[in-house]
Amino acid sequence: MAHSPIEQFEVKPIAHFEIAGIDVSFTNSSLWMVIVLGLLSLFLIGGTRKNATVPGRWQVMVELMYSFIAGMIRDNVGKEGKQYFPFIFTLFVFVLGLNLAGMLPYSFTVTSHIAVNFAMAAFIFIGVTLVGFAKNGAGYLKLFAPSGVPLWLLPMIVLIEVISYCTRPISLSVRLFANMLAGHIMMKVFAGFILSLAAAGTVGMVGAVLPFTVNVLLTGLEILVACLQAYVFTILTCIYLNDAMHPSH
Repeated sequence: MAHSPIEQFEVKPIAHFEIAGIDVSFTNSSLWMVIVLGLLSLFLIGGTRKNATVPGRWQVMVELMYSFIAGMIRDNVGKEGKQYFPFIFTLFVFVLGLNLAGMLPYSFTVTSHIAVNFAMAAFIFIGVTLVGFAKNGAGYLKLFAPSGVPLWLLPMIVLIEVISYCTRPISLSVRLFANMLAGHIMMKVFAGFILSLAAAGTVGMVGAVLPFTVNVLLTGLEILVACLQAYVFTILTCIYLNDAMHPSH
């Protein structure tokens, strides 16, 4: 029986819970977030446990991730952004872990759901806005009124900047959601072609070679996209943080 490529994204409750009439059931999405969080904790704690002068491969991988994010913050936020390293690092490894976990057989791609992505993006948006006003006060509003703009054009520019600013959580979440959703649907469709052709006999088996090859290539591409989207999500967060800390730049 043929299965819809959309079925893989269905959120299914594992344990039903209700608080004040609100459904807060533990779902397959929640389960995979817990699994990824647990695996990431083991990976990072295990890699830094010995803290050897001559690091092993495990420690080197953790240190490379640390250096990569530290460099990203330094290049996009500056030295002042160092205090936000724990949050940025956690954000990167969590999104990367969720993206890569979705590539495992019988897993669940958490970041293919816009609700999860928007929750993270909204938290970032609110946090960055609070940082901006806490650091600059009313001066943070300079972000919406670039210097050198003619007075007659200023109201239109301010309106455009405000709209652009308010759509940040939407664009941040939709970008990750769309990329993860589209790639997994394509892989599922080609997998369906493989099974259908393979069931048609010898000739079908030969014909299944092409979609199988395409699916292998798509798998490699999806792994690359998973890493790239984690990077994009994180670097945009750094850029937003830089705007909050240096609104007049």
